[in-house]
Amino acid sequence: MDLWQRARGEFVDVIDWSEDGSDTLVWRFPRQGNAIKWGAQLIVREGQQAVLVNEGRVADCFTPGRYRLETRNLPLLTTLLALPTAFESPFKAEVYFVATRQFTDLKWGTRHPLILRDAELGPVRLRGFGTYCLRVRDPQQLIREVSGSNPRFPLEGISEQLRNLIVSRLADLLGESSHPVLDLAARYDEVAATLQRRLQAEWAGYGLELTTLLVENLSLPAEVEAALDRRTAIGLTGDLAAFRTYQEGIALEKAAENPSGGAAAGAGLAMGFALGERLAPPPPPPPPSAPEEPDGPTPSP
Repeated sequence: MDLWQRARGEFVDVIDWSEDGSDTLVWRFPRQGNAIKWGAQLIVREGQQAVLVNEGRVADCFTPGRYRLETRNLPLLTTLLALPTAFESPFKAEVYFVATRQFTDLKWGTRHPLILRDAELGPVRLRGFGTYCLRVRDPQQLIREVSGSNPRFPLEGISEQLRNLIVSRLADLLGESSHPVLDLAARYDEVAATLQRRLQAEWAGYGLELTTLLVENLSLPAEVEAALDRRTAIGLTGDLAAFRTYQEGIALEKAAENPSGGAAAGAGLAMGFALGERLAPPPPPPPPSAPEEPDGPTPSP
């Protein structure tokens, strides 16, 4: 295999990258001994940039197009190596291709609930999730700060760190907000826009740009939502008697879902007593009492 790679390196003078995966951020062109012919053809496709690294230092960067690697196209590398114009021998350099297209439909979410203090509900636990899109803003910065000399750097190599940044800054933003939790659903776009602005500077440090951030849901725990549903139901019914009827209807629905269980029998018995109370006829009125006899002797006819 090594012999074939060496032989191939003597003849192949076209350097390009046909992306073989949708999640690759950086890919290093494989070359035996990193020897690149002077005058080799470099092809950079749309949505890519090529970065030449010489002895650990970024030498030159190429945007989409076709290039012949020579003095005219390699001013920085030529200065570093002090190559004459007519130099024809291979030179040592690494070529890294960086995907600069947008990576879409990436997920973020809270691993643990965020504990906040709400003006209406008091202390609450809040979960959130959504999507985001990114692209490489500065390929050289990405190689220096993140990917390094890895021959292939996938998106998952940094996605966990990016999700942690989103959740951490979201917790700060919601903690500073004076809006009640129940009003946040009307402010998802506002929350997402503010959060995106706060994250841009940090992402730029990795050579990345956050192009889109969406907040899809900010939800309370299930038990809190159930309590809110009960409170809403009471408000809709208007009185406790009607709410009791509403609860009995819910019990019947649950019992019907499991007719063979003990819950059905219990619910049916309870409903029977409740309905019996409401449907039993009123008790008959008491019989009229006999007239009272007058005091004293009864007069003779």
